[in-house]
Amino acid sequence: MTENFTVYVVDDDPGVLKGMCRLLRARGYQASPYASPRLFLEEHDSAVPGCAILDVAMPDLNGLELQRVLATTTGSHRPLVFVTGKGDIPTSVRAMKAGAIDFLTKPVKDEHLFDAISRAQEKDAQLRKVHSELESIRGKVATLTPREREVFALVVAGRMNKQIAGDLGTAEKTIKIHRSRVMEKLGARALADLVRMAEKL
Repeated sequence: MTENFTVYVVDDDPGVLKGMCRLLRARGYQASPYASPRLFLEEHDSAVPGCAILDVAMPDLNGLELQRVLATTTGSHRPLVFVTGKGDIPTSVRAMKAGAIDFLTKPVKDEHLFDAISRAQEKDAQLRKVHSELESIRGKVATLTPREREVFALVVAGRMNKQIAGDLGTAEKTIKIHRSRVMEKLGARALADLVRMAEKL
């Protein structure tokens, strides 16, 4: 499935930009060219499934700086593939440590590029699934009353109903009612489900 996946190409070399986009479109990908990182950041929509191919050496904002801005200011975990003519080991190590899918040197072999894009596509789908699950859990937790949230926190911390009742200064049967409401609202069948949700949060 390439038609619902956009490859953003950010490179200040017009020839590279044009050639890369032509190659991507020939393989059925949607390609969005950007001649500058600033322009890319202005128009970037993290809700759109895709990855970005970045040059490293660009004026104004280099590829590594753009990677950092994407991660810290936009909250985007957009999978990134670096393609550069001026690659060195320290730069590639920094890029990979910060989560890049790959670090390729120009001229890039087509199969290496498309292999990296394929891995980026898998990573993007995986991240979107995790994000979607997290949003669903947050939505359910938002329906809990303040008391139910307290009970939820204590249950997943391993406290027994009797201990929770003592902690909150209430009757054990009241805790049992709160606990069953928490399970119902969160769609949990067992304690293990509640613990998994808490871990994801």
